[in-house]
Amino acid sequence: MAKKGILQEHSTAVAFAMRVLDLGAILLSAWIAQLLFAPDDDAQGRLLRAGVMALLIAFIVFDHAQVYRAWRGSKLTEELRTLLKAWALTFAVLAGVLLLTSHGGSDHYPRKWLVAWWCLGMGACVAMRMLLRLALRAIRASGRNTRTVVVAIANDFGHSVVERAQAAKWAGLRVMGYFDDRESVPGEAIAGVECLGSLEGLAPYVEAHNIDQVWIALPFRAEDRMRYIVDALRHSTTDIRLLPDINGFNLLNHSIGEVIDLPVINLSSTPMVGINRLVKGLEDRFLAALILLLISPLMLVIAAGIKLTSPGPVFFRQERLGYDGHPFRVWKFRSMKVHTENGGQVTQATRSDPRITPFGAFLRRTSLDELPQFFNVLDGSMSIVGPRPHAVAHNEQFKDRVDRYMRRHKVKPGITGLAQVEGYRGETDTLEKMELRVKKDLEYIENWSLGLDLKIIFLTIFKGFINRNAY
Repeated sequence: MAKKGILQEHSTAVAFAMRVLDLGAILLSAWIAQLLFAPDDDAQGRLLRAGVMALLIAFIVFDHAQVYRAWRGSKLTEELRTLLKAWALTFAVLAGVLLLTSHGGSDHYPRKWLVAWWCLGMGACVAMRMLLRLALRAIRASGRNTRTVVVAIANDFGHSVVERAQAAKWAGLRVMGYFDDRESVPGEAIAGVECLGSLEGLAPYVEAHNIDQVWIALPFRAEDRMRYIVDALRHSTTDIRLLPDINGFNLLNHSIGEVIDLPVINLSSTPMVGINRLVKGLEDRFLAALILLLISPLMLVIAAGIKLTSPGPVFFRQERLGYDGHPFRVWKFRSMKVHTENGGQVTQATRSDPRITPFGAFLRRTSLDELPQFFNVLDGSMSIVGPRPHAVAHNEQFKDRVDRYMRRHKVKPGITGLAQVEGYRGETDTLEKMELRVKKDLEYIENWSLGLDLKIIFLTIFKGFINRNAY
């Protein structure tokens, strides 16, 4: 799990660096164009304002165009095409704004300056991506910045997938082996990639070797086998990708991704990659630091109340499963008497639970016992918004009983979430309650956006803290 986390952090760092370099190139190219074609000192002020305006527009447009999404396995031409469209749209919006705000006629912003700026900025952004591709090729050739892959195959199309994946060293994909649905002897090989056995051995291998991606290259008629693989991997946080053989299909208004020039449908992946992960991280860190600064006096009062009303520590820490199933210890204000669970089991709090102290009952009803989790947000183990982290014992209890239960770990757990603001919080004493909570958690993951996070935070202020199910 740790290796996958490091790789995702590296991808985020690259996306952040490219964003900074792009915005720097835009401003620098505006300045160079100004030196070449608009040396008039009187024009410098308004040209600088235009450059800053372009930065703000590019910041929004480049995000919307997904310029900073993960490009591993995609052609350089596809990435450059996306960049060109985003840069052209940025200039179109900028031109409209300049036209509406100009008071000096057509010479207010010299045409030569605008054309030179556009060409220089585009050239710089393209050059940086070409250099990055060359650098990544060298890095991946040394065995770093790679993703491990296993492939499920059943026919000649599956063979071609393995061959092309093995040949695409530039993509940073390390094919560990393939699993064949036909009569096949382990040890056979395709392009030097070893057959690891039948499909029954795929899930245990993925779990044992912490594989990053599973590619399903089975024909559409093998629907039952596809379902079997997805079901067998239901407890895994690995990315599952379907590579369909669509040569005989005419698809209308259909969007399919691409990796090593092959069409790909993502069946299970996290939305927290590339720029999304960066935006979410900045949102969490900034808001957590601000909130902790504001609530620090309240937290001191609560800490004093705990010490004065019951013996024991102020904080309570419990192991939970976080992003990608990686364990972490969650911080909470202690609301119960100090006790030891029998046999290490975890018993959920119930209404009128004798273990809860009177002051602790107040903290739980108002959700004030959750405030120390902002420290978890600062250290990166939690988000402000996300599925609530469950005790490890509860994960073991429900993962086989609730469909897609472990998929809620495809994002960081949160202090609040969609399930909580819609009333699905508190004790999950029935299977139906847990199913409803997980359904809302998955709905949040599938529809994540910065706007949804802000909406949930807003709703939490009014309906998320005090709830009749909180005890």
